[in-house]
Amino acid sequence: MASDTPAAGGARRAAALEEAVLSGLPTAIAQLSGLVRIPSVSWDGYDPASVAASASAIAELARATGVFDSVEVLRAPMTGPEGGGELGHPAVLATRAARNGRPTVMLYAHHDVQPQGDEALWESPPFEPTLRGDRLYGRGASDDKAGVATHLAAIRALQEVTGGDLQVGLVLFIEGEEEFGSRSFPSFLEQQRERLAADVIVVADSDNWSTTVPSVTVSLRGNAAFNLTVSTLDHAVHSGMFGGAAPDAMLAAIRLLATLWNADGTVAVDGLATFDGIDAPDFPADRFREESGLLDGVQPIGGPDGSRYGQMWFGPSITVTGIDAPSVRDASNTLVPTVRVRISSRVAPGQPAGEAFAAIERHLHANVPLGAQISIADVDNGEAFLVDTSGWAFADAKAALTDGWGAEVVEAGIGGSIPFISDLVRVFPEAQILVTGVEDPDTRAHSPNESQHLGVLRRAILSEALLLSRLDERS
Repeated sequence: MASDTPAAGGARRAAALEEAVLSGLPTAIAQLSGLVRIPSVSWDGYDPASVAASASAIAELARATGVFDSVEVLRAPMTGPEGGGELGHPAVLATRAARNGRPTVMLYAHHDVQPQGDEALWESPPFEPTLRGDRLYGRGASDDKAGVATHLAAIRALQEVTGGDLQVGLVLFIEGEEEFGSRSFPSFLEQQRERLAADVIVVADSDNWSTTVPSVTVSLRGNAAFNLTVSTLDHAVHSGMFGGAAPDAMLAAIRLLATLWNADGTVAVDGLATFDGIDAPDFPADRFREESGLLDGVQPIGGPDGSRYGQMWFGPSITVTGIDAPSVRDASNTLVPTVRVRISSRVAPGQPAGEAFAAIERHLHANVPLGAQISIADVDNGEAFLVDTSGWAFADAKAALTDGWGAEVVEAGIGGSIPFISDLVRVFPEAQILVTGVEDPDTRAHSPNESQHLGVLRRAILSEALLLSRLDERS
C-alpha cells in the first residue's frame, strides 16, 4: 500500500474544503443578505445607529463561528482637522491566538456602505437583497459586505475541515467607516496595535479580472479630494436685470473647472505624475466600451488609441463628483452668487497625495476667471500603494486563487484607492499585505444596482479557505 504523501494529504484537504464551502454557501448568502438589509451608510447626515446595528450583527456572526477567543465592537477617536476627537463609527475586532508557531493573519473588510443615491435608478430597493440570475443586488452586496461574508465563510469551512483544531492565528477586523475616509483608522491601529499585529494582512476590498478569472491587486492609486467654493456676488440677483453684465458663480465655476482638462479629457495640471514602473496589459476597445458603459459615439479620454489600463492604474485623473447648485426643478431666473463642487483626484503610485493636492490647488488659484473668489475645504488625501510581490504570502495567495478559481491569476493594478493601507504599512512594516476582492467588472460598486456575482463569491470563499489552510500548516 502506497504511503500517504504531503501532496496527497494536501489534495484531500483541498477537496474537503471545496465541499465545505459549497455546502456552506447558502448560509453565506443568507448572512450576506441579512447584512445588506442594514443601511449602514457612514456619511454625515445618515443615521449612525444603522452602522452600529451592522457592527453588532457582524459581531454575533463572528461569535457564532466558535473560533475566536475574543469578539468586540470598538470605536476610536477620529483624527485630522475634521475629527476633533469625536469617536468614529464602530468596528468589529475578533482575535484568536496562533498555536504551535503558526503565523497570524489579519482579515480586513468594511461593513459601512455608500449612500444609495437616487432610488429611482435602482431596479429593486437598494437595501432589499434581490436575486436576479446569478447576481445578488443591493447596496453593499459586494462593496464590502461580501468581503465580510467571505472571511466568515472561509473560517467556517476551515474550522469544519480541521475539526476545530485551527493552528493559524486569526484577526478579523471589520471597519465601519471606510466609505467615509477611515477617519478613526489611524487611532484605532494605535489603540489596538498589539491585538491587530499579524504576519499577513488580507484586504478583501478589490476587484477580479472577470467572473471566471481572478486577479490579485499589485497597485492602487492614491486620492486627493476636496470641496471648492466659487463666489462672485454678495447675493443673488435677477438674471434679466443683471445678466450679461454681472458674472455669476456658475459661469466662473464652469470656466475654472474646464481648465483642469485638455480637449481630449486628459488632466491639464502641471505637477501631477504618471507611474511607469509596470507595463499595463492591453484593454480591448470593445471590452472597455462595454464595461465602462460608454454611449455610442462617446470617445474615451486620451483618444481611441490610449492605453486604458495604463491610464486607470498608473495615471492621474480629476473628477467632479458633486455640485451644490440650484436644481433644474428649482431653477429661477437668478444669477447664482456661490457654487460649491466636490473634486476627486486619483494620484499615480509613487506620488505623495499631498504633493498632488498642492499641484491642483496651485492650478486653481492660477486660473481663477473674472476675479472670482475661491476657497478650498474638507481636504481628504490618501496615499497610493504598491504591493511587494516577492514574499511567500503573495506566492501562497496566487496559488490559492489559482486553485480556488481553476484559472491563472492576473496581477492587476486598480484605479481606485484604499488609503488606509499606507497606515497598515506604517504601523506593521514587517507584515505582508495582500489585496484581494469579491468584485467583478459588472459589480457597479458605489452605483445604482450594485450586485455580487454568486459564482465569484463562492470562488472567493474557497480561495481564502485554501490560503488559510496553507497558513494553518506553515511554520
